[in-house]
Amino acid sequence: MLLALDVGNTQTVIGLFASAAVSGQNRPESGDEPVVASARSDSARGDSGELAGLLYHWRLATVVERTADEYALLITELLRLVGLEFTTPAAGGVGGMVVSSSVPEVTSAIREMAHLWFDVPLVVVEPGIRTGMPILYDNPKDVGADRVANAVGAIDLYGGPAIVVDMGTATTFDAVSAAGEYLGGAITPGIAISMEALFEHAAALRRVELVEPRNVIGKSTVESIQSGAVYGYTGLVDAMCRRIAHELGPSAVIATGGLAGLITPLSEMIQHHEPWLTLHGLRLVFERNIARDESGREM
Repeated sequence: MLLALDVGNTQTVIGLFASAAVSGQNRPESGDEPVVASARSDSARGDSGELAGLLYHWRLATVVERTADEYALLITELLRLVGLEFTTPAAGGVGGMVVSSSVPEVTSAIREMAHLWFDVPLVVVEPGIRTGMPILYDNPKDVGADRVANAVGAIDLYGGPAIVVDMGTATTFDAVSAAGEYLGGAITPGIAISMEALFEHAAALRRVELVEPRNVIGKSTVESIQSGAVYGYTGLVDAMCRRIAHELGPSAVIATGGLAGLITPLSEMIQHHEPWLTLHGLRLVFERNIARDESGREM
């Protein structure tokens, strides 16, 4: 099994896959040669609609102060909740780990955890890692690991061109060419952080539940804030996707992240809601960096 961890500024998403990714696409031999995928969303899913091979997933708060020992205990207990143990691969346990992280302190703690407690291959998405996707940023090292994983997952599931909208602490827009190249994108403050700034600087406004209101024209202060946040943010997402598609051409538009489920039904541009897109991309990156054993068995 493969454990994938996506560490964000606010939340950490953990997924447990049955094995490394199974893809019909050609694996790159070296460097970042493009892997061009046609849409294969059906073959990438199980009967339940979940990504194929994704056994369990958890969403936790990101706590910078957690130590390597605490992360080892946390992961062990999560596995025990579903009746699993972090045993050796030969015993049917976790055979590898792959991590994307935007929090350096957590990255360091997870590296230490893997070294001290779990004797399995660890892949951290960072410069020098084989992704199968050329990064056409002015400085490729500036691209966040989660954005790379999203792009890799999107091109595998839906082909290119593709636009990925990841709604987390920040909302990121990433463009992938028809040839499977990461072109760049845009970054804007996320819904939650925008609302937090509003409440901090407007004494008369109070925090509200982030849900779709009954009407666009709010009949109360609570509904007015909800309308501005939800419909206004949907308009931002649609406008950005239209502008990117104007430069990129007709594209698959995929939404992911913690708030994507709220915005996707209201959006005119988003075509696919993929909650575990980053995990799927991490799974593919792991496969492209860890060789099979001599018998050809997946790790």
